[in-house]
Amino acid sequence: MPRAVVTGGAGFLGSHLCDRLLAEGWEVVCLDSLLTGDAANLAQAFSHERFRFESYDVTNYLRVEGPVAWVLHFASPASPRDYLENPIHTLKVGALGTHRALGLAKAKGAGFMLASTSEVYGDPKVHPQPESYWGHVNPVGPRGVYDEAKRYAEAMAMAYHRTHGVPVKICRIFNTYGPRMRRQDGRAVPTFIDQALRGEPITVHGDGSQTRSLCYVEDMIEGIWRFLVSDAVGVEVNLGNPEETTVLDLARTIASLAGSGSDLVFTERPIDDPEVRCPDISRATGLFGWRPRVPLSDGLQRTIDWARETWRA
Repeated sequence: MPRAVVTGGAGFLGSHLCDRLLAEGWEVVCLDSLLTGDAANLAQAFSHERFRFESYDVTNYLRVEGPVAWVLHFASPASPRDYLENPIHTLKVGALGTHRALGLAKAKGAGFMLASTSEVYGDPKVHPQPESYWGHVNPVGPRGVYDEAKRYAEAMAMAYHRTHGVPVKICRIFNTYGPRMRRQDGRAVPTFIDQALRGEPITVHGDGSQTRSLCYVEDMIEGIWRFLVSDAVGVEVNLGNPEETTVLDLARTIASLAGSGSDLVFTERPIDDPEVRCPDISRATGLFGWRPRVPLSDGLQRTIDWARETWRA
């Protein structure tokens, strides 16, 4: 059966990916330093004899015994709070970590999938964003440590593809939400849910007119899986929900679904906060027939129900 190495496998997306690979009959080796990941996310995975976890910083040399079919590089701080608190490590995991993971793939004759991000587009001047758009990024701003780490990682992956023939797939992942997000993640959805459930004021950046496109985690993992098993190689693919909502409407929706009477308060916008964010997913649809299916209200309700049960402890 295929065997995968998943870096960052204890994180929000990485843990869901480990579960999906195991459900498909794969063996999984999960590597995570637990800087922002949580071993509790792997409770389901630990029940499988085909799963192995190692607490490990992937900026160090990677050595895995036995055959490997795919290296899935999902290690990185991903929320603005995380990468602003860990700027140098964010750059290191995007540069050194990607180099180590690609070296492992090359040594094993394996394929390589990179979890990139919509942040490679920066504060976009093209809307929605197709994969052909090169982006509008401030390399020396506070968000540049994440944006440029991922842009470098993409360049490194394609260099290994062109020079060494490593099969490479690049997922440009747009805003994703769902169970296993951390309460103190800092991103809008978990922040709004936490504030709504506590009855605290919901803090909206700016006037809330900026837009986001939110994809439920179940849909995102389906897209990643379809991309992984498709014939598409040497290509970058947007994965996200093309349905836009303003941040203000998102806050109001979460308050309503949570049955909260929280007031909305408006705070200063972060530096380089994107005005719009929406994927053009025609490439994903054309290559492997993927489109998200879970409506925003349904996904938010599932996430609120999970948070109410899980965060209460």
